Amino acid sequence: MSDYIRPDNLDEALHALSAKPLTIIAGGTDYYPARVAIPLDDDLLDISAIAGLRGIEERTSDFRLGALTSWSDIIGAELPPGFDGLKQAARAIGGIQIQNAATLVGNICNASPAADGAPNLLALDASLELASARGERVVPLADFITGNRATTRAADEMVTAITIPKPAQGAESLFLKLGARSYMVISIVMVALVIEPDGDRVGVARIAVGACAAVSRRLAALEASLAGTKLDNTLGSFVEALQGLEPIDDIRGSAAYRHDASLTLVRRGLAQLGGRMA
Repeated sequence: MSDYIRPDNLDEALHALSAKPLTIIAGGTDYYPARVAIPLDDDLLDISAIAGLRGIEERTSDFRLGALTSWSDIIGAELPPGFDGLKQAARAIGGIQIQNAATLVGNICNASPAADGAPNLLALDASLELASARGERVVPLADFITGNRATTRAADEMVTAITIPKPAQGAESLFLKLGARSYMVISIVMVALVIEPDGDRVGVARIAVGACAAVSRRLAALEASLAGTKLDNTLGSFVEALQGLEPIDDIRGSAAYRHDASLTLVRRGLAQLGGRMA
């Protein structure tokens, strides 16, 4: 018979993880639909009763999102425009019931190639706080997800929070998603953009593409080429900016289609942000 553990404090949760491997759940919106065995045979650690893990904290240099922070919490929070892309992703994830239950941390730890949170958090330079009975560590999101459903989290660790540096003054962001329909659909391609201005020019650009490969990826070459330019002068051909993207073939789209769609969404996103920042 499987174990079901629902602690009300972090220390108890970490002690349970140190004793044996457990599957961690919060909202359970990824876990339960994927289970076909009845009864469930996984040993579960349900962290939903640990009140201290929920909430968004604005600190001196960053925002800290606790592990139980839901997509609805993001939608309702007063956050600067640099988080608009993350809010757009939140509104596109499932229906309201899913948004109320599902957490950002769960979305990342599930490590689906089509996780809508991943490109947005990459574009925001997010990091993850991990804790275990052995201690704590911080891992950049870019290093955390290593493949399809694979992360660097050790079996005795749990992610306790996401930290996001405060975007620069005037930063704008955007999220564009291509699917078979507008909402409640797995992405074929998605693009997240964050632009921090320097006067009337691009100071820093961070652009990430998701659902094209096993791991969401930043477009480093394009980001570098945009620095110091005006967005209204950068909308020519930059196919080379997608180098290293390595789109995949699957039932939702071919690699060639994903490549073209990625380029279209990136150009569309830059045009929209250029219009805002003109």
